[in-house]
Amino acid sequence: MNNQSACCSTQSFPIHLELPEKEMNGLPVVIIGAGPVGLAAAAHLAKAGEKFLVIEAGPAIGHHVLQWGHVRLFSPWQYNIDKVARELLESSGWTAPADNELPAGQELVENYLKKLAALPDIQPFIRLNTRVQGISKKGQDKMKTAGRDTLPFMLYVEEKGETAKRIEAKAVIDATGTWGQPNSLSASGVSTKNERNLRHHIFYGIPDIQGKDRARFAGKQVAVIGGGHSAINAILELSELNDEAPDVKIPWILRKNKVEEAYGGQENDALQARGELGSRIHHLVDSGQVEVFTSYRIFDVIKDGESLTLEGERNGESQSVQGLDELIVNTGSRPDFSFLREVRLSIDTATESVEALAPLIDPNLHSCGTVRPHGEQELRQPEKNFYIVGMKSYGRAPTFLMATGYEQVRSIVAYLTGDFQAARNVELDLPETGVCAANLPSSEKQTVSTGSTGCC
Repeated sequence: MNNQSACCSTQSFPIHLELPEKEMNGLPVVIIGAGPVGLAAAAHLAKAGEKFLVIEAGPAIGHHVLQWGHVRLFSPWQYNIDKVARELLESSGWTAPADNELPAGQELVENYLKKLAALPDIQPFIRLNTRVQGISKKGQDKMKTAGRDTLPFMLYVEEKGETAKRIEAKAVIDATGTWGQPNSLSASGVSTKNERNLRHHIFYGIPDIQGKDRARFAGKQVAVIGGGHSAINAILELSELNDEAPDVKIPWILRKNKVEEAYGGQENDALQARGELGSRIHHLVDSGQVEVFTSYRIFDVIKDGESLTLEGERNGESQSVQGLDELIVNTGSRPDFSFLREVRLSIDTATESVEALAPLIDPNLHSCGTVRPHGEQELRQPEKNFYIVGMKSYGRAPTFLMATGYEQVRSIVAYLTGDFQAARNVELDLPETGVCAANLPSSEKQTVSTGSTGCC
């Protein structure tokens, strides 16, 4: 197996493309994003013998996953590995992790994504530290229609911060996700000037409270904002940090009408790890260690002397939450369309998902497990051979599953390579429960893996 770093290869499609006119078939499919779904697309293209190039803005494979590397998934390995990727890896002598173990994000990268990216059929065609600044059709802006479908895409990229270069592609698969574009803490979704100015007191995402972020939160009054599993993870870790100060309460700010809505199935959950998460937060609330603010709408955050104050409304009446040192915000994230301004897109106005997916993934109607499998046909954009996949295809909806992303790219690659029947087939079965992620104490991490089921 080739273990060279992906960034060191000299065998690749040229970054400077001052080329004469050529047939579309001589150009690569460009994948943007070297995370689980982007690399799965690369695996399918490699197996099909199709030219491709993977562009990753970060300095490493799975850059976004590594930012939540300490978080353990609810689903075991058997659901986290793309089928074709597994086939290519095993043919190189790779031994898959035990199917029933729950990987953390770091393990997903180290034991799977990096190994996949290092394969000789994939590694030469990955470009790290390369950011896409814009995409258009060659020689045409968004307004021009005549002959548009016959023209290649032109990607304008910056490699290691250098001047923009051009890459031509016959198709583009955008697998950039939504990580790094967090939603505001405010109920309106609009970040205020105060929120922007106080960013050094606000953590968006899932902090490593027991690890590198411990000093930031130890001995502090920390409020957690959000009603999903990421917020619950943060509260559970804060409670362990506060074991020596049992009188300290953790403010939990939720827009939900009742805190019980956040507990999930608990002991009835088909995913054991997720069920335990709900049971543990239920116990903390009942014990009084967590102070719950339900049906709370945040308007703003202000600096009040040496502390922070949340200004908002609870059950229709003004109420503030005072005396805070830090905020952990888990209110979801949103896609970045800024580099797609010259691409014709069909995006749902509410979810910001691919428009055809919106009725299938609306979180008001669906959990992760009730989202119907879908593929190339639903993911088509008005711009021929341009696709948004993975988490980004779901926009702001939190119901995405990793396995669903694998099915998306399987179908798309089948279509791009002319196997239209395979593109129409559905090759994914999902349980009625969805899959997110959980942080459990080290003493519990092994006990929850056996028997857990899921489809992350």
